[in-house]
Amino acid sequence: MNKIESSHTDTREHLLATGEALSLHLGFTGMGLTELLKTAVVPKGSFYHYFKSKEAFGEAMIKRYFDKYDAHLEALFSNPKGNQRQHLLSYYAMTISNFCSSECHTACLAVKVSAEVSDLSEPMRHVLEQGTSKVIKRLQHALEKGIEEGSLRIPFSPPVAAEALYSLWLGASLRAKVKHSVTPLSAAMECVEQFLQPPGTEF
Repeated sequence: MNKIESSHTDTREHLLATGEALSLHLGFTGMGLTELLKTAVVPKGSFYHYFKSKEAFGEAMIKRYFDKYDAHLEALFSNPKGNQRQHLLSYYAMTISNFCSSECHTACLAVKVSAEVSDLSEPMRHVLEQGTSKVIKRLQHALEKGIEEGSLRIPFSPPVAAEALYSLWLGASLRAKVKHSVTPLSAAMECVEQFLQPPGTEF
């Protein structure tokens, strides 16, 4: 990568990272372009060089978030140490840890902007749907592998179970955000542990 290409990538990435941090605190609609550019210390002309509109910026920001999230899940579920049931429980435990350590309970961009951008922008809603679908597919593959290796059993088919697990956790995350309390996530974690039964146990 030459110097010009590197500069382009660095500036674009910096804008997206800054936008994500601001959106986590203010929401996407609450994040004005003036504040974004001032925080990122990037001139307005440069923003429009990379993104044709704030909506296009939002699409790229959400896609970037889920690309990074997907890479994290791939690494977690492909870890040779431990089985898939352990990996799945670790995934949810790490989510609780991130929630507890996040300032103002703003650890997850998907939770922060889901309802907001779904009503605001069809292109952004589409990118959000693609991202969440990838997460659900990762969960489905982990469940399928866990059944195959004999580390877990579930009461429904893997596609249905993956959708239910994601929806349970998303709802609990929203509830935890409203309460500013980890209690809803802790309750959801108990449900997840019961849902992902080890072989030989009864539901």
